[in-house]
Amino acid sequence: MPELSSNILSLIVVVMMLGFLPFVAVGVTAFAKITVVLLIVRNALGVQQTPPNMVLYGIALVLTVYIAAPLAGELQALAADPELRYETVDDWVLAFERGAEPIREFLVKHARAADRMFFFEATGKLWGEEQASTVTSDSLPVLVPAFLVSELTRAFEIGFLLYLPFLAIDLVVSAVLMSLGMMMVSPTMIAVPFKLFLFVAVDGWSRLVQGLVLSYV
Repeated sequence: MPELSSNILSLIVVVMMLGFLPFVAVGVTAFAKITVVLLIVRNALGVQQTPPNMVLYGIALVLTVYIAAPLAGELQALAADPELRYETVDDWVLAFERGAEPIREFLVKHARAADRMFFFEATGKLWGEEQASTVTSDSLPVLVPAFLVSELTRAFEIGFLLYLPFLAIDLVVSAVLMSLGMMMVSPTMIAVPFKLFLFVAVDGWSRLVQGLVLSYV
């Protein structure tokens, strides 16, 4: 009976972890930033649904797995520790506490100090003094939203810089069409080929992917 109970407990925990996996992928990995940047680049190119969402999400997922590979290796090594038997609730709590350390280090490294400080100070106003007293600036409830906000901020900063050359092409094409008296011609139809040519000429996809990966060094 004790063995059966431990197996049921392990099954319940695994099912719960699988249910939270999409939220973990968005909240504590590079997936959110990479996805936002790729979507902004597609909009800047003006090619609508090319590449389709499935392709962009696939690229983001592959890059996320690549970036998170060292962290996943640490978590796997911790999970394989023979001291952890995963038979009782205390065993699972200890496993989560050990696994939280490498995740915390990753979040601290990539979360902006200003965002961490805001969420840390906000706990005293939202949670009350008693609960807030158990939280530090390095606690996961503070680091996760701080990391997510930091990632979105960096994604829009990157998107803004990438948008500028394509915006310049739109302005030049519009000015040329107006000077030629071709107001009835859609500037988008003329500008898209030039945007694609520019993006391909500078090896845009490779440079973009390399920049996103190296931003987590």
